[in-house]
Amino acid sequence: MTSSPVRLDSLVSWNADWKGLRVAVLGLASTGFSVADTLAELGADVLVVTETATEEYARLLPVIGARLWEGSLASVPDELLAFAPEVVVASPGFPPTHPVVAWARDNAVPLWGDIELAWRVRDKVVRADGTPADWVLITGTNGKTTTTRLTATMLVEGGLRAAPCGNIGVPILDAVRDPAGFDVLVVELSSHQLWYLGLNDGPGSPSPWSAVCLNLADDHLIWHGSFDAYRDAKAVVYRHVQNACVYNKADAATRGMVEDADVVEGARAIGFDLGTPGPSDLGIVDGILVDRAFLEERRTSALELTTVQALAEAGLGAPHIVANALAAAALARSLGVEPAAIRSALERFRLDPHRIEVVAVAQGVTWVDDSKATNPHAAASSLAAYPGAVWVVGGQLKGVDISDLVALRGPGSRAAIVLGVERAAVVAAFARHAPEVPVFEVDHAETGTVMDRAVALAASVAQDGDVVLLAPAAASFDQFTGYDDRGAKFAAAVRARIDGGAEREHNDDAAPEGL
Repeated sequence: MTSSPVRLDSLVSWNADWKGLRVAVLGLASTGFSVADTLAELGADVLVVTETATEEYARLLPVIGARLWEGSLASVPDELLAFAPEVVVASPGFPPTHPVVAWARDNAVPLWGDIELAWRVRDKVVRADGTPADWVLITGTNGKTTTTRLTATMLVEGGLRAAPCGNIGVPILDAVRDPAGFDVLVVELSSHQLWYLGLNDGPGSPSPWSAVCLNLADDHLIWHGSFDAYRDAKAVVYRHVQNACVYNKADAATRGMVEDADVVEGARAIGFDLGTPGPSDLGIVDGILVDRAFLEERRTSALELTTVQALAEAGLGAPHIVANALAAAALARSLGVEPAAIRSALERFRLDPHRIEVVAVAQGVTWVDDSKATNPHAAASSLAAYPGAVWVVGGQLKGVDISDLVALRGPGSRAAIVLGVERAAVVAAFARHAPEVPVFEVDHAETGTVMDRAVALAASVAQDGDVVLLAPAAASFDQFTGYDDRGAKFAAAVRARIDGGAEREHNDDAAPEGL
């Protein structure tokens, strides 16, 4: 059933002989389709196995020369068994315990993710010197997307052709096959993608130019099965790094990952945090972000990158965003980007929506949407940036205990507005760790009314000078289609209330309320 190891080991180029290789592709969202499309172009025999397929992708598969099997994957389909794949390429949503993934591992069928396949065919488009693009890898429990976008922006400002891809939304195989070509691919990696990458350490294992794990905290524990397994997956990001292993000096786990990593000889450990940097670090001195890593005189000198004040003026002043900027700067500096280009990139960079985004300021109350804070670690960063906020919290906790976060940040909150299907755990945490804080539950089950009620409750307790902060510390799929939908509905409810308040100001019979 399995392919010859010799043949798979030889498949490390777009120009290798992929013809006729039997590949089963698990999943048919954007990643799965990019895998199927790539393999079909290479001449492989492709069977896509999925529980559901959109009409568009189902229609396109036969056009590109791939086959589709659609149905329940509670057990391994007979069609997959008959196909006898030589390799299985799984979309990152398939956990280690999934029946098809477990079957592949039990039967020694090689199991890849899209990242390994992309590394193997990365030479489809090459630079002027005949070499493929360098890779920069970015992971962490929080801050991945912001740091990926920051890094790509800095590289482009420095004159390099760079593309953010991977978990950020653009499948890496689409970037690899882009006919325009790139100097650098800035690859955001989820722990799921890294778990698949960690299964193999042979010819298909990437050797990135630089890499960073921004931080590590409890997340995705149900998918991985344990915190140790989650940590081990994240650590794969540093494997075979050629130039710079960037780590968070404020997070001992990331330092340990670098210390344990099997890297290319000559690769350096580069630290970052919000403190005074050592001679191989990036940090802050007297409100100035500086580089003491990528200069010859690093033991006695530092290069100025920007200032904390300049970041604040660009909406990037929250401490965790400043840390992301330092990490991105380290990655960009590892590729030779000059400090002036980094400063310029930071001046024009703006955060994506739903990341500590100020929705409105009305009658002394600032409303902030950080719906992207989908776990306690991210929410803790938001609450540190806005101490004393009216905290809108709750959703799907993904197996994570929220008690430590409530004990740390709950007592300083003006009030807590608790929503989501796992409200009971959040309310209990406040009763135990912050009993003096007023807690209001949003028991509305309908998505269309949840945020209206949450905003009304927040407005009833917010005082002049307060911040109302949506930092859920939980996933959103219990009542919303995603964190973006949750944030959009929060913003819409805020604006509707402000508009309604303006109308009431012109109505002498209307009693003032909330805003």
